[in-house]
Amino acid sequence: MKKIFSIILLASLTVACNKELDENPNGQLVGDGALSTIEGLQSALAGAYQPLKNGYTSGFATAALDAVLMGADDLTTHPASNKQELREIDQFSVNSTNSRINVIWLGCYKSIQNANNIIENYGKVGNTANITQIGGEAYFLRAFSYFWLVRLWGNIPLITTSKFSTDLLSIQKSKPADVYALIEADLKKAETMMPNAKPAAGRANAGTAKALLAEVYLTEAGYPLKDASKYALAAAKAKEVIDNKAMYGFDLVADFSTLWTGTTSSNNTPEDVFSLQFCNSCGNPSTLYGKSCMPGDEAGWDDYFCEVTFFNNFPAGKRKDATFHTVFTTSAGNVNWQNGQTKHPYYNKFRVNTPIPGFLTSASDLSVKLLRYAQVLLTYAEAQTRSTGSPSADAYAAVNLIRKRAGLDDLPAGLSGSAFADAVVAERGWEFAGEYTRWFDLQRLELVEAANGNKATDDLKPLNPITKSRYWFPIPYADMQINTGL
Repeated sequence: MKKIFSIILLASLTVACNKELDENPNGQLVGDGALSTIEGLQSALAGAYQPLKNGYTSGFATAALDAVLMGADDLTTHPASNKQELREIDQFSVNSTNSRINVIWLGCYKSIQNANNIIENYGKVGNTANITQIGGEAYFLRAFSYFWLVRLWGNIPLITTSKFSTDLLSIQKSKPADVYALIEADLKKAETMMPNAKPAAGRANAGTAKALLAEVYLTEAGYPLKDASKYALAAAKAKEVIDNKAMYGFDLVADFSTLWTGTTSSNNTPEDVFSLQFCNSCGNPSTLYGKSCMPGDEAGWDDYFCEVTFFNNFPAGKRKDATFHTVFTTSAGNVNWQNGQTKHPYYNKFRVNTPIPGFLTSASDLSVKLLRYAQVLLTYAEAQTRSTGSPSADAYAAVNLIRKRAGLDDLPAGLSGSAFADAVVAERGWEFAGEYTRWFDLQRLELVEAANGNKATDDLKPLNPITKSRYWFPIPYADMQINTGL
């Protein structure tokens, strides 16, 4: 952990063009003295968001986000080329030196470090609404970051101080139950401290904290904690968001395709419960979209695309048409995905459209949608059913809103509880294909093995038997060298 703390405590963090914070902070990491003013807290808050979007250095701005989720059946990568680190994850043979996992690890821990700094100091400044809001966002960001870490790594160091001490060089890993306890506590604080309306695009509000808490409860009900009592809590918290969606500014957009236009018109829709904001002209772009998701046939990078079996099982209709890119434009004419270089369909969701047709870009202003209102609806539908044993009318209504938008028929009436829950999990797969839920759904429901057991001919196959130990990544090598107890 010395590497993490030395970077965070001794180096400055440059925050480029943080338009989601009105205060125009410089992002400098500062000591306790500088956090004695509202301006210092605002700067520190910018510093807590920024590590989640620092491009190739840390966070969720690059294909590292897709790479760490490639154990699922909705994502894969090039079978050759320079994608070794991505293939390691897709084939359950991850090395601790894998730089892609380190990007996520470092981004989350740097955000946690900066959030800890705020949590330790905001109460000393005063008790105004703005200060309370900043404290709430810090609790939210710490919970958000630990939620990603505990699901990807399982047993992890649990750090709640911003101060470096030599004790941290021998810190041991905490069990998931202890990490989840902190996550719950943080989100319960955050939902009461933040306002109902988002202060600005890309920042969290009370509804964001409640929606994430519903997702946390749903996860705790599955592997590894398997605390089934959490299903009722997940349903109740998701329903709270649904019943108050107007107050929080959330709703489904009418047309699924408007979420994925490849232009900034898709940024910050009412469906975006939590998304990260980027500014290419400010030097803080998202590189997750564009070339990263495009086929080599169109001069793309082939970083990530869809597995064939998942695509073939995907229900036909307008949602499928908006989700996938299946005909490639080449100098020799149009090529169907079956005849492309990788023989795989790609994601239309993450293409970038510009005024110049076909223009290739590797950097954009497109926001990364990490939690959508559609997820709240489906979390409610699944959790309500699993908690009571049968779906309610509200659960049917929630999932059917998603299906209607997708151009599908309502789920059949009279489904058993297990059949309905299975249908909702499948719906989550289709709705969030290529996004950031499928791996975690398979993991919590212990379906990873089954999902990887029906690979198409051209899909990458696991190189190792899939055991529960392979549900989690190894601690990054550099940190294990500093602290062998990890």
